[in-house]
Amino acid sequence: MNNTFILLIAVLFFSCNKKLPQIDPDVISEKVNYDTDDPAIWVHPTDVSKSIVFGTDKDTDGAIYAFDLAGKVIPEKIIKNIKYPNNIDVEYGFRINDSTTVDIIAFTERERNRIRLFSVPDMQPLDNGGFLVFEDETDPELKRPMGVGLYKNPLDHTISAIISRKSGPVNGYLYQYQFNSDSTGVYAKLTRKFGKFSQNKEIEAIAVDDELGFVYYADEGVGIRKYYANPEKGNKELSFFGGEYFKDDIEGIAIAAKPQGNGVLIVSDQQKGQFNLFSRKNNVFIKAINLGTEETDGCDVVSLPLNSTFKNGLFVAMNNERNFYFYDLGKLQP
Repeated sequence: MNNTFILLIAVLFFSCNKKLPQIDPDVISEKVNYDTDDPAIWVHPTDVSKSIVFGTDKDTDGAIYAFDLAGKVIPEKIIKNIKYPNNIDVEYGFRINDSTTVDIIAFTERERNRIRLFSVPDMQPLDNGGFLVFEDETDPELKRPMGVGLYKNPLDHTISAIISRKSGPVNGYLYQYQFNSDSTGVYAKLTRKFGKFSQNKEIEAIAVDDELGFVYYADEGVGIRKYYANPEKGNKELSFFGGEYFKDDIEGIAIAAKPQGNGVLIVSDQQKGQFNLFSRKNNVFIKAINLGTEETDGCDVVSLPLNSTFKNGLFVAMNNERNFYFYDLGKLQP
């Protein structure tokens, strides 16, 4: 092997692994006890400056943490004694009865094979201890939930949870459960099984675009898959894209929505320590950005101005030092 060829290989290796200029966070949250994984942002209905960032702390003695916009823990809103919480999502206006609606968070409790449901911001359980998932599976390894994305149907305002798991079949990897409420309480009804899986690694990250009616999830080793979020529209895969832009694991997905269907999908390129941006309209790659996080699993975003720090909206990403990084969304936009 001659020296010129060795030099060419070295240049190519360096260019493929070279980090982009780093964009620093505006706020770094306080640390959790064990292992951060996934955030979810709840926007306060009357005072957006009082919005809350929730985040999972993965462990058999785990918890759901709550942070204010300065990254400080809100102790009275922590949910403790959760058996390995994995991913979390937020939705607005869940109907409890004819006259009452509440905002909710849902998260997976992996070691108990359940999804949990709490009202926000009063942090009251709505699930009587949790809803079992993947009940028809006989192999315990196929029952362990990981990712969750909440979908609110704009036609009938029902809310459902789309759940992924640690491992599963080539087809029907995801289960979707609709939350219903009656005189006996809240219950979760299985509405469909859908979604392809390469069986390359696993599926964890799920993001739902309520307005446009799509669900995206990361088939971690190969690409991003897109389906209709409404079960009535069928289980056909609409798109499979993006894999060539990632170094290894494709992780957290956040949807920064703008009017008329504009905006971006922000997806974690975990091992490269970057995020890839794709068009919300046509899923075409736009650019990569380096936000300085390490081994990012989950992320979330809101496009509304929240305070003087987050004038353009808020993007939150998990960081491998047991914390979360908060950014003004304007720093990320193409």
